Amino acid sequence: MVPLLALTLATAPAAPAAPAGRTGPSAAAPGAPSARGPGEAPREVVPQGARLSGTTIAAHRGGALEVPENSMQGLVATQRRGYARVLDVDIRQLSDGTLVAMHDATLDRTTNKHGKVSALDWKAWQKVRITPKRSLPGQWRPERPPAAREILDRFGGDTLLMLELKDPAGLPRLARLIRDRHLTRSVLVESNDPKVAAKAHELGLLTAVWRSARQLAHDRPKRWKEYVTMLSVDHRASARHVRKALRSGITYVWSHTVNTRATRDRMLELGCSGIVTDRPGSLALTGAQP
Repeated sequence: MVPLLALTLATAPAAPAAPAGRTGPSAAAPGAPSARGPGEAPREVVPQGARLSGTTIAAHRGGALEVPENSMQGLVATQRRGYARVLDVDIRQLSDGTLVAMHDATLDRTTNKHGKVSALDWKAWQKVRITPKRSLPGQWRPERPPAAREILDRFGGDTLLMLELKDPAGLPRLARLIRDRHLTRSVLVESNDPKVAAKAHELGLLTAVWRSARQLAHDRPKRWKEYVTMLSVDHRASARHVRKALRSGITYVWSHTVNTRATRDRMLELGCSGIVTDRPGSLALTGAQP
């Protein structure tokens, strides 16, 4: 079986289990930024418990309806607020192999530039700026999308991370970044393709796979239990197919992308142990304000 996810940080107590249909604050999610000094490597994260307890809230793209998606300032804000136990970020590869935070294959939707992400190298990337949506609460400045190494250096060892690798060719480089920082127990490498998860597992990484409702209808997730740590099922999937995922033997079954309380409650009542959401402030903590 795959090693269990690093469920609590070395300095944090285990979180109590949350009742089905409700969420609570995560003991693993710190309320303050890292205290590491400049240039200091992340400490190794070691598990204290057998499993993640309670309901796990993962901030999809950092919490894309509350902060600028896949941005450093958004990730920092979500971490400080303590809504989410897991920070989720999309990762793409530039022409020179540099791994950066970006969901789309093009720059058009979220930045001040146009064209393919893969056409730029790291030097050209310095001119790219995320353009925060005016509909987001709060005030946000344009900023360069961070590199994967910057995200690992900023949050590694303090917050559980889930990095969705959009370009599978970048897997060996991402594996090196994670291993060099001793973060193999606290970073999930995510993909829509179970074959990518199998390769990531061979490289000593924890893995996550997300599947659409249509895919899940034909999937046999029991076949993946040896190399998939977390399976995220589409909230639109039928109850029968969600239960099939829950019976697969995969350690964690979460649901995406859950942005309403009614959907959250349905998926938790079906048995999912976590949700991936663009609204962690609305769904994770009672009374929290985004």
